[in-house]
Amino acid sequence: MTDDRDPSVSTTDGFPSGSGGHDPEVLRQRALDALLTARARTATLTDSVDDGELTAQHSPLMSPLVWDLAHIGNQEEQWLLRAVGGREALRPEIDGLYDAFEHPRAARPSLPLLAPAEARTYASDVRGRALDILEGAPLHEGGRPLERAGFAFGMIAQHEQQHDETMLITHQLRTGPVALTAPAPPAPTDADALPAEVLVPGGPFTMGTSAEPWALDNERPAHRREVAAFHLDTAPVTCGAYRRFIEDGGYTDPRWWAPEGWDLVREHDLAAPLFWHRDAGQWLRRRFGVTEPVPDDEPVLHVSWYEADAYARWAGRRLPTEAEWEKAARHDPATGRSLRYPWGDTDPTPEQANLGQRHLRPARAGAYPAGRAPSGAGQLIGDVWEWTSSDFLPYPGFVAFPYREYSDVFFGPGHKVLRGGSFAVDQVACRGTFRNWDLPVRRQIFSGFRTARDA
Repeated sequence: MTDDRDPSVSTTDGFPSGSGGHDPEVLRQRALDALLTARARTATLTDSVDDGELTAQHSPLMSPLVWDLAHIGNQEEQWLLRAVGGREALRPEIDGLYDAFEHPRAARPSLPLLAPAEARTYASDVRGRALDILEGAPLHEGGRPLERAGFAFGMIAQHEQQHDETMLITHQLRTGPVALTAPAPPAPTDADALPAEVLVPGGPFTMGTSAEPWALDNERPAHRREVAAFHLDTAPVTCGAYRRFIEDGGYTDPRWWAPEGWDLVREHDLAAPLFWHRDAGQWLRRRFGVTEPVPDDEPVLHVSWYEADAYARWAGRRLPTEAEWEKAARHDPATGRSLRYPWGDTDPTPEQANLGQRHLRPARAGAYPAGRAPSGAGQLIGDVWEWTSSDFLPYPGFVAFPYREYSDVFFGPGHKVLRGGSFAVDQVACRGTFRNWDLPVRRQIFSGFRTARDA
């Protein structure tokens, strides 16, 4: 087993060159920026609708937005105020209300939740105290594990951004008037010249990380993987390509479906991705309250793992494994290094990836040439979460930290791994090693996929 200080791996400290590395004051500023960015986004998602919309349950699959708002504050209180700061609990009586494991989403509207104004005040009060703690926290290498390199602050910023993505999913599911708008993403400049697929050479590479300061436990530790040569789609599968699957009877032919997926199709009468419908011979979709024609050249969105797997079988291909995806996204054959991102070790820019709710939709296939990996594959970060064929399992040497419920309880064949992030993901919660996972039936998430084949 190797780690990220092996010659075959990036020897950066997990932050971009010139960032100051693990200098406590640089880390403090990065943590502050990440926390403020997350809170500004939370405000956008919750201030854009009235109190009735905040307390309503727009789908039994999702919590009321006001639950997410107070849950964000409660997690911050538990980890930054109590665990790091050693402060007395502000609202210990609400811990159970906002425990994601104690109450399923469908039951949360019946709980005595904080009202919108009270939830906002609580989250703001916690944040003020958390920033005071951040100002005095040592953040040095020899400090307590939660404080070291600002991990707890980075973890909470990631947690808030993950719930911001969850709230954005709720916005997509709600049927009220349009609440969110954003400009269109940039158009690709050379999409027509791109090959349909790239060849990723076989051989070893280093997967995961042992050096990224804010990497979560399931990304650790770095370890060597051997991957045989394979071909991978240059871009995620588009709506136009997926439409051809539909029109060829993809949803009516059990040959393409895993047995559980075929059961899902029949039970729910599935015929297209979630939010698509056909009208007067044209495919339309609903996107954040707007009904529009389905764009053929945009990555397909809101498909389950079973749908992605069925399409891949129909196309004579397969979904990539998680290791294949990461090798295509991170491995630089010229140097033998594993990069933080497809383009290198620097944080994402708007020219490299579609992240942070900047555009409210994926960019067209072939966009972001500056973000392409050494393999030649593009849009591996941002745009759509990409289903892989892999079950969510621990890496060799995995250690749960700082609590078992983040990853460990989800390991096993019940959850499939998604990689790469989506337009709804902030950069603090998205990197080349970041692992997402979900049930293979899940469709409301911002999920797409790309396909692979053996070389």
